[in-house]
Amino acid sequence: MSHRRISKGKAVLAGAGAVGVAAAAILLPNANASQSGTDDGAGGAGQNPRTVSAASAPEIVARLSDQLGEDYAGAWYDTQKKQVVVNVADGGGESAARVRAAGAVARSVPNSMGELRSATGTLARVATVPGTAWAVDPRTNKVVVTADRTVTGERWDTVESAVRSLGDGMARLQKSAGEFKPFLEGGDAIFGGGARCSLGFNVLAQDGTPGFLTAGHCGVGADQWSEAQNGAPVGTVQAATFPGDGDFALVTYDDPAVDAPSEVDLGDGQILPIGQAGEAAVGLEVIRMGSTTGLSDGTVTGLNATVNYAEGSVSGLIQTNVCAEPGDSGGPLFTADGTAIGLTSGGSGDCTSGGETFFQPVTTALAAVGAEIGAGGGAGAGAGDEGDGEEGAEQGTGGAGADDNGNGNGIGDESGVGDQGVDAGDNH
Repeated sequence: MSHRRISKGKAVLAGAGAVGVAAAAILLPNANASQSGTDDGAGGAGQNPRTVSAASAPEIVARLSDQLGEDYAGAWYDTQKKQVVVNVADGGGESAARVRAAGAVARSVPNSMGELRSATGTLARVATVPGTAWAVDPRTNKVVVTADRTVTGERWDTVESAVRSLGDGMARLQKSAGEFKPFLEGGDAIFGGGARCSLGFNVLAQDGTPGFLTAGHCGVGADQWSEAQNGAPVGTVQAATFPGDGDFALVTYDDPAVDAPSEVDLGDGQILPIGQAGEAAVGLEVIRMGSTTGLSDGTVTGLNATVNYAEGSVSGLIQTNVCAEPGDSGGPLFTADGTAIGLTSGGSGDCTSGGETFFQPVTTALAAVGAEIGAGGGAGAGAGDEGDGEEGAEQGTGGAGADDNGNGNGIGDESGVGDQGVDAGDNH
């Protein structure tokens, strides 16, 4: 069994030598609009911000977050200007100078990363209500809390009260028209225990056995999976996490000689090789493949998100505006250059009305199960900076990532997709 399958396309990757998004991508507004804090704009006297590629941004932010320590307050990739913007708590003086020296834009913000982590910790203790989700939004320097359509009455009051308790300027509460749920049923890719999910990425397990990653809520639902409904099993679940610290599962093929190439079938006879795993960067343009809806593309809007499904809370997820539907669970999230980013977990909405969708980071899943992806097992893919063409940045399994508290190197564009947002303290 390989994971080659032909699905309906919502976006098309084309080109024999270079793969690009041919359909209209979902683009976010200018990354400098409607944001709190103050940019230094020119990058400091005598220093202009560098133009860099999105693939280079995680490595730059990882380095700066280590150097800045408590002064670091998040970052994001400005897709319009192709610059990295780094938040520095309360001005930061020397830290701001380090940011400028690294070729990034230093931006003074009031909330430190420690304060934002503390806010998410409070929410986890008092507002873990099914149908809610939250993530740090570095653009607004706030925690964005989203409540789906099922959160009403006393449950809404609980969440709203928790957001208010964090104080002015710390969090923002918004409504979503959809319902947060794992995208478990429907589709036609892999079948087990009466459920239907999507294969994510083929991998090599720690002992060299070929296998694949999929969603954890699929893995806990059935021990064996097949290519066809009521078909003979072709893979057995070795590890699965859901809910809790992720939503991922490792399934090994029952036939160790199976053809399991490291690639994604894009439909219409197009195949994209997957050469490495990489970290998400909010502002990064990504593509999702699913057995129900085929290809869809969009942008990462938040990192280290927590979503409270009816089945339980899941933390450490990637939040995006890429659409998905039931049956797409476990399907791959990747970039046009063949970097594996995530596995479809769940969300709200559909591919007609849109909505929020959450993904399990591939790097975290690989580390947890001891597997490798691609021929290089997650080796870096060089990405030259635009304008500094000589310089490349490795984006592999060792790239910028989340800290243990779930609010790490949040390079982000505007987090949250609901259109009924209200700042903490406003009436809903």
